[in-house]
Amino acid sequence: MQATPTPLANQLLIALPALADTNFSRSVALICQHDDDGAMGIVVNRPSEYTLGEVLGQMGVEGGDEHLRAQIVLAGGPVHPERGFVLHDGGMHWDSTMAIAEALFLTTSRDILEAMARGEGPRHAIVALGCAGWGSGQLEQELTENDWLTAPADPELLFNLPLESRWQAAAGRIGVDFAHLADYSGHA
Repeated sequence: MQATPTPLANQLLIALPALADTNFSRSVALICQHDDDGAMGIVVNRPSEYTLGEVLGQMGVEGGDEHLRAQIVLAGGPVHPERGFVLHDGGMHWDSTMAIAEALFLTTSRDILEAMARGEGPRHAIVALGCAGWGSGQLEQELTENDWLTAPADPELLFNLPLESRWQAAAGRIGVDFAHLADYSGHA
């Protein structure tokens, strides 16, 4: 299945230092879907209080090696915090999968977690609870208000960089160093 390009799908939203919203301060969100109805994304640099082993246990899913079970589940955003979202490579083999880009997918069905526990899941995957959502025109408005920078997503940042490095690294992808960017929040 071919990914349908949308204006900001497969882009990273990088919160500028002045963004005061506690849900998104210093966050990096991958936009998974963006159209006339709004946008949906997953925050990719916020740990939740859960490990994947705990989530699998709550779901009654057995298995998974020690490394998989120790994986930190991300706090993907304030919308639907009870729902699981899996960002991964490896194709559209699961019940409820959406293509974000040629080699990047979002799956919301239980079967991918069961496959991961059996050692048959995608090569790279991150699991998040919740997502971020923007109504029609809301994200575009936030971009004009300079709440966010955008940068192309890449697998290295999504799957390999430590969570605490992703915010600065994402900005660095487009030549921005937050250490040298003044915070003008609240100034006229």
